[in-house]
Amino acid sequence: MRSKRYQTGGIKKQRGRWIGMWWVDGRRKSRVLGLINSMSKSQARAAVNFIMTAEIAERSERPISQFGDFVEQIYFPYYRRKWKESTRGTTMNRVSLHLVTALGEQELSAFRRDELQDVLDCKVERGLSFSVVEHLRWDLKQIFDMAVAEGYIERNPALLLFTPRQAKRAVRHVMTAEDVQTCIRVLAERERLIVKLAILAGMRPGEIFALRWERMTQTHAEIRQRVYRGIVDTPKTVQSERNAALSEDLLSEIEAWRQKTVGPWVFPSERLTPLAKENVWRRHIQPKLEAVGLGWVNFQVMRRTHATLMNGLGVAGKLVADQLGHTLDVNQNVYTQSPVGVRQAAVNRLEKSLAAA
Repeated sequence: MRSKRYQTGGIKKQRGRWIGMWWVDGRRKSRVLGLINSMSKSQARAAVNFIMTAEIAERSERPISQFGDFVEQIYFPYYRRKWKESTRGTTMNRVSLHLVTALGEQELSAFRRDELQDVLDCKVERGLSFSVVEHLRWDLKQIFDMAVAEGYIERNPALLLFTPRQAKRAVRHVMTAEDVQTCIRVLAERERLIVKLAILAGMRPGEIFALRWERMTQTHAEIRQRVYRGIVDTPKTVQSERNAALSEDLLSEIEAWRQKTVGPWVFPSERLTPLAKENVWRRHIQPKLEAVGLGWVNFQVMRRTHATLMNGLGVAGKLVADQLGHTLDVNQNVYTQSPVGVRQAAVNRLEKSLAAA
């Protein structure tokens, strides 16, 4: 994915003239290219691309000293090689929109800790969620870490930044066993299998829709790929590549479903490509859940429900983490929720043990 600074220039007609448009450092620029009756569309496109290319070349020849130049010319090109498509898109958009636009023309050496903390505070005041501001804090730290490593600055001014506690935190919903039963009951066969793979097997939606029959065994699903925005890719992380155990009844339902499908994909579209998550969710799952009061449920809630219910059954955290395809720390601190009823039972046991001592 190319950042806005380097995308192909665009053109439009306005009052009998060709107007060229392009982006630089997160800012949109425009210029009159010529009259429509004396310049063809292809000539207008060539003109705006020439202007944009010349501006990029001019900037690339200047020593890198500004925040925006460093991000666009050093930070993005390097980390693009590491980031997966999904991470690349969201990270580059977030950094360009929230950081480069605001700080792009400032000298790297001029930044101070309090100034950067003010940026995060301002984002919170404008209503950004804890998650977004936390990502921006990490982005700033990583950008300035690289600036230090490359010798552009001596110290990292973002090292001690924190996410303001006033930032809005999302409610981490979890389904009860009754919610799960209701959810499964109201869905048709295909959607029911998709949801069961999310709740019972703890699979991510991209992993579910990328399942191929050749990867389905008598005990588990081999997670070797995922689909993201229609693109079949490798799993999200190293831990994500795993064998996800499947329950006996679910395996039987999957085998029955196999007889009704055509092609290599477990959940094929009409064109025999992987089914699109957004379409099946919006058309066939979400309306059914909203009708029974479960409109707050999504795939992330389902994975969190898997971790929480497994924990309630006393299943070891390492087993749950391996099933979900992430680390034990993430399983315990992010996915697993402890219902207050369970905690009350625990403190009751503590109280009784002390009374009996």
